[in-house]
Amino acid sequence: MTEVPGLFPPHRRGTAPRSARSRAPRRLAGAAAGVVLASTLAACGGGESGGPPTLTWYTNPDSGGQAEIASRCTDAAEGRYRISTAVLPRDASGQREQLVRRLAASDASIDIMSLDPPFIPEFAAAGFLADVPDDVEERVTEGVVQGAIEGATWDDELVAVPFWANTQVLWYRKSVAEAAGLDMDEPVTWEQIVTAAEDQGKLVGAQGARAESLTVWLNALIESAGGSIIEENAEDPADIELGLTTDAAQRAAEVMNLVASSDAASPAFSTENEDASATGFEGERGGFQVNYPFVYARALGAVEAGSLEASVPEDYGAAVYPRVNPDEPAAPPLGGISLGISAFSPDVDLAMEAAECITTAENQAFYFVNDGNPSSKAEVFDDPEVLESFPQAPVIRESLELAKPRPQTPYYSEVSGGLQREFHPPSSVGENTGEAAAELIGAVLRGDQLL
Repeated sequence: MTEVPGLFPPHRRGTAPRSARSRAPRRLAGAAAGVVLASTLAACGGGESGGPPTLTWYTNPDSGGQAEIASRCTDAAEGRYRISTAVLPRDASGQREQLVRRLAASDASIDIMSLDPPFIPEFAAAGFLADVPDDVEERVTEGVVQGAIEGATWDDELVAVPFWANTQVLWYRKSVAEAAGLDMDEPVTWEQIVTAAEDQGKLVGAQGARAESLTVWLNALIESAGGSIIEENAEDPADIELGLTTDAAQRAAEVMNLVASSDAASPAFSTENEDASATGFEGERGGFQVNYPFVYARALGAVEAGSLEASVPEDYGAAVYPRVNPDEPAAPPLGGISLGISAFSPDVDLAMEAAECITTAENQAFYFVNDGNPSSKAEVFDDPEVLESFPQAPVIRESLELAKPRPQTPYYSEVSGGLQREFHPPSSVGENTGEAAAELIGAVLRGDQLL
């Protein structure tokens, strides 16, 4: 992940109290306004010639599903508003940077924004997100998987509307698991899959590159061991308590090193990302991998293109994320998108109404099938079209119920950047890595050191 500076220098930043979030910020506006560039994506708050207001929804890149949902909700509004979409940069850090610069200047052209969960606390603490009314919160969280609710929450308040949710599952080759005598209907541990893969000369895929995916993996390991990267948040970043020297963090480091140092790791494990894991899993040495649901559709597409034998995806199975400890449930990674409503929108109430339309079960089922992004609503996983497209839907739903977000903090970029520096390469992780990471991140949060 490209390292992007935090919203404020660590020694000058503070978490805004809840009562201040709906007010204009905000000490950043003047400083950031000088770097805000005029954008061709800006849209008017009102319609042409006195028509209905136009709400601009800044979306992450996809296969066109969000634009289609915007059109559907425009029709459903029956003239009260229309929704136009503007596409953000492809990478998450670029999305964050563009939105931060515009919102820091109180840009009123943004009404709705698709937000990656790690950045939600930062936007909420800075006062960029409008308060979600209690009645709206009740409706938009009904039937939503717990992981997605946690990812849209900051300071014990729902600050964004859960849209789609993503998680990693344990993909396995049925033939490999069967030969190893593993019952994949029961929980398995990292040690079990590494042993099974080594015994058969197969691979265990995980994302060992120095990138955001490494933070995703480490966080899932620590949470699965019963700990957290951040144990206690604080208004002063220097007072944040990190959980990187706990028994849980130590156990997570052991598992990370076990996988990366094993014969089941690919030779390029330290640069392995999600696509590389999927490629290895498609090959002759494919055994196990932790990865997102896209790998199944990717394999089917390769079969259709003639570059992969049909027998390969037929051998795919999916199970819940591996356990760190046999007697503790796994905590799979949480990804996806929630919808933030800009505090500077001239039409906050209409934007809230539009967000409710965007996130209906019907629209989420469409988005799941059309774009391959899982729903945040549990009922969608029983939709016949979803099950036809994703036979693994029940496993994905179970994983989302167990999923935990990455560290929730307004200083996420600093925390993740520090973790990537100290826990890479994964094969070098040892008993002192957590302490080194804690010291680095603490120094960065105090303003004593830069990443």
